[in-house]
Parts: sequence; structure tokens; C-alpha cells
Amino acid sequence: MSTIEESIEVDVPVSVAYNQWTQFEDFPHFMDGVDSITQVTDTKNHWVVTVGGTTREFDTEITEQHPDERIAWRTVDSEPYHAGVVTFHKLSETTTRVMIQLEWKPQDAKEKAGAAVGADDRQVKADAKRFKEFIEKRGTATGSWRGDVD
Repeated sequence: MSTIEESIEVDVPVSVAYNQWTQFEDFPHFMDGVDSITQVTDTKNHWVVTVGGTTREFDTEITEQHPDERIAWRTVDSEPYHAGVVTFHKLSETTTRVMIQLEWKPQDAKEKAGAAVGADDRQVKADAKRFKEFIEKRGTATGSWRGDVD
């Protein structure tokens, strides 16, 4: 199992950072390796990702969501195992700390080797920086879903 933690400060209000993170279908704009995410229902998404040249598809469900606070998800009855939680912390009216925690299970020797040398950590760090650039350049979210999931 590989666990990754990353945090980044973004110069937008907490509601803007949170609202953008609810737009899973926009993840490919700032997450390298995420080819597409299709929102199936309010709480279910279908992911297509490419890791180390291998394309994988899986479904996730949002397990917890509280506006301007946190979003958590995990895979549904499929491999690869993937789960995450993102929390949003208001630092000021215009600055938010976004904390990302991901857990995933590398599937093959190439993914296991990449995890062993920290490739997944570097990927998440780079994705966080791209999220910062994406949201700060826009200044507003591309959409929002403010539903509550327990």
C-alpha cells in the first residue's frame, strides 16, 4: 500500500478551492495521468488513468463530503484500490491550505518500483502545484456541488 500526503496554499477563498475540487471531471486539467473522470451520480465517478504507460479504469464513490471542509472517496469493488481525502483550511479570506492524502495499491512491478523510488509522491506534489496554478489563474471555480455526504 502506498500512502501520500501533500499540502499547498492557494490564493483563493476556501469556498473557491473546495468548489473546484468537487468538479472531478476537471481533474485532467491539473492531474497528470488522469485521462478522464465521468460523474455517474452525485457520489459516483468513473476514472480512466494512465500510470507508467498502463491504462486502468475504476469506479469511486464519495464516502464523506462537507462543504468547505472535506471530500473523501474510495474505489468501489474494483482494482486498483484507490482512496483519498482532501481537506480545506481557511487561512484568511483569500488564502486556503489544501491538504491531500491518497492511498493506493500498486498493481504491477513497474508501479511498485515507481512507488518505492517516490515517483507517486513527486506526481502528487506536481499535481498540487498545477491545481494551485489552475485555480489561481481562474480565480473562480468551474462549478460546484455543495451536497453533504456522511
